[in-house]
Amino acid sequence: MFLDICKKYPPTKDNLIYILHEIQDTHPQHYISEEAVQVISEYLAVPVNHIYGVLTFYSMYSTKPRGKYIIRLCESPPCYIKSSDIILRRLKSLLHVNVGETTKDGLFTLELCACLGVCGNAPVMMINDDVYGDLTEEKIDSIIDKLSEV
Repeated sequence: MFLDICKKYPPTKDNLIYILHEIQDTHPQHYISEEAVQVISEYLAVPVNHIYGVLTFYSMYSTKPRGKYIIRLCESPPCYIKSSDIILRRLKSLLHVNVGETTKDGLFTLELCACLGVCGNAPVMMINDDVYGDLTEEKIDSIIDKLSEV
């Protein structure tokens, strides 16, 4: 599977980011495994430590399994001023996890991010590819309930 993804791109170092994104996006647990890194290293003829350097530099990559739904709560100043700290407390309480952790059922992973670019709707979070703004504790409850039913 990993090699099939790699072969979609010419074997040049310039394609590393594209390959990493596709591998992570297609993995059900949204992460890049050691096995994937080995395959990419061999395909692109780049050292494993170079790939891990890229993986650890960019916050959008993960080297550990994550939930079906990745919750990224914005912690930028506009969101903080609009009480993102209260939203974070609510998410931790509902999900019984801390930042960087995944729920026991494997459904949710809670992360923080620098900015989602929709400051006018602060506080804001992104779950996978969907953005939710003007968050309140009640909205958080509703969103998590809906996703838990799916």
